[in-house]
Amino acid sequence: MSHRETHVTTCVLDCPDGCALEVEVIDDRVASIGPAVEAGTSFICGKVANFHQRLYHEERVLHPLRRTGPKGSGHFEVISWQQALEEIAERLLAVRQEFGGEAILPYHYGGSNGLLTDDLLDDLFFARLGASRLAKTICAVPATEVAVGMYGKMPGVAFEDYARAQCIVVWGANPRGSNIHLVPFLREARGRGAFVASIDPRENFGPGEVDLHLPVLPGQDLPVALGMINRWRTQGVLDEAFLREHARGLDPLLERAAEWTLERAAAVAGVPWRDIAHIADRLAESSPAVVRCGWGLERNKNGAQAIAAVLAIPALLGKFGVRGGGYTLSNNGGTRFDRDAVTGPLEWSTRRLNMTQLGRQIDPDAEEPLDPPVKMLFVYNSNPLVSTPDQNAIERGLARDDLFTVVHEQVMTDTARWADLVLPATTFLEGTDLRVSYGDYVAGGIRPVIEPVGEARTNMQLFGALARQLGMIDTAFSWSDEELLRRAVGALRLAGAPAESTLAAGSRQDYDFAGATPVQLETVRPLTADGKIQLTPTQLGPAPYAWLEPAADFPLALVTPGSDRLINSTLGESNVDTLTVTLHPDDAARRGLASGSPVRVYNRQGEVHCQARVSDKVRPGVVAMPKGAWRRSSLNGATSTALCPDTTQVVGGAACFNDARVEVEELTA
Repeated sequence: MSHRETHVTTCVLDCPDGCALEVEVIDDRVASIGPAVEAGTSFICGKVANFHQRLYHEERVLHPLRRTGPKGSGHFEVISWQQALEEIAERLLAVRQEFGGEAILPYHYGGSNGLLTDDLLDDLFFARLGASRLAKTICAVPATEVAVGMYGKMPGVAFEDYARAQCIVVWGANPRGSNIHLVPFLREARGRGAFVASIDPRENFGPGEVDLHLPVLPGQDLPVALGMINRWRTQGVLDEAFLREHARGLDPLLERAAEWTLERAAAVAGVPWRDIAHIADRLAESSPAVVRCGWGLERNKNGAQAIAAVLAIPALLGKFGVRGGGYTLSNNGGTRFDRDAVTGPLEWSTRRLNMTQLGRQIDPDAEEPLDPPVKMLFVYNSNPLVSTPDQNAIERGLARDDLFTVVHEQVMTDTARWADLVLPATTFLEGTDLRVSYGDYVAGGIRPVIEPVGEARTNMQLFGALARQLGMIDTAFSWSDEELLRRAVGALRLAGAPAESTLAAGSRQDYDFAGATPVQLETVRPLTADGKIQLTPTQLGPAPYAWLEPAADFPLALVTPGSDRLINSTLGESNVDTLTVTLHPDDAARRGLASGSPVRVYNRQGEVHCQARVSDKVRPGVVAMPKGAWRRSSLNGATSTALCPDTTQVVGGAACFNDARVEVEELTA
């Protein structure tokens, strides 16, 4: 007779929703994943519902592997964990001896990880080696720096309170692809008569879900926001009393906004000025009014300035102080995690390398080689060959005979195929972690629901074992995952209160903002040094709210949004069959293209061969290709990052994916 168990856990995948999952295990194998209704989650996305397929996929990494064929060939032999640890330790010491510790580069990103499996024991390990530090700039850096500068990362409007709003603007976000639990509240608000608008180059909502879609050209959110602000200034509807009491730095913002009439902003953004005016007027006249600011509008050289202008809107109009009024960006500002209380103070002052520019850091043809060069690359929690700009430069770097690459991964990704050693990693269903949601106000302790498949190990087990192999004496490297979880729970505060110890047993905990969801400027306030809103934060640099004109060397702007099939590049082993580029019917007709046509998407940086998809979901002048798609899905083994520049913006050195400009033509034999 089969043995059946049901476990409740928390999803850690990169999404604002911190879903409670009910996992059915039959004979020690995960059979199904669904919503844990009694824990407060009524439905989950299809990506997570099918996540258990990854556990048993034919490309699951089950054992440590050593490369046997040419780099990139995907030919490996099985070795033992002890052999792998000894070889890695030997290489680390040899590189450090000959080139110094900075020749070692850890490459990782923790979007789909909790507090234990990224930036904890791994940081301690690489700090002890004296390795280069990684500036994690791929996502959210501009938004985070701006939110910290303006509001001290004040907790935002809870998703359930959107149902109370009379005006909702979803700006640069796609809740239907990520953050799906916001969608029912948008529908509820609209059913009560609320005005709902979406500002995005793509139409992300279905018929009847929004009242107005404003399809701005990529990189032009800043002029639109400044045009709105100028309209409110000239109409005299700014809440001057609120601003005098609660804000600083108003004048530089208004001075820059004064340069933007609605007509000028509309011309730059490629949208009707009356539509901008309509959204601006509904925001001004409605209460409660809320702006859902996403991360899509930060992915260009004007991104940080645009985020700041958008986040200024509720302050300028005095929309705070009422439930359902204000803004939401990332809601992890309600948490405080004292890492030093877990592992002790971390002393690490080596050079910091920008992860967005990995290609130029390892490319043998780089114009400005690093000194010392990167001689050992340690990749985990990431798949840079398809997620990081300048794919071709990264491939050239991974092909170097003198670069030793280690990849700790769940499945054989595109990056793993170029590794010298591949180490099997656990999924969140097989390991221990502590997840703090950045959307819902909830935290979850995560315990394994099954034993690891094959010889997979958690990040903590890997770095603990490597540290011991190298003779490192920090006691943290000897802790079990359970002990680390217990200590991390003790160092976590949620809405100012200590986390409950039951999180260490795998339970979930809702934040308690005085018994209810937060009300901005009422129950939660700016966490800036003086408690005031900083409308012109220093993070914007010497030219705040200055607009930089986009490149025009190719006629089409490329956006690389997330999809409802991938979580960044996770699940690409099975969820993308054929890569497509989506064009507006007008752009397709001008080029003689139809849905299904094989096409060449190109610029000076590279080219991608894929299939055309014709749809009015993208606006004229814009084409869309999903981010994170694996190389096997294209016709020439290249994906969107082969077209994306590795240029960075002034705030945080962040990636500018959406600054890519391309042309599309029919692919001929």
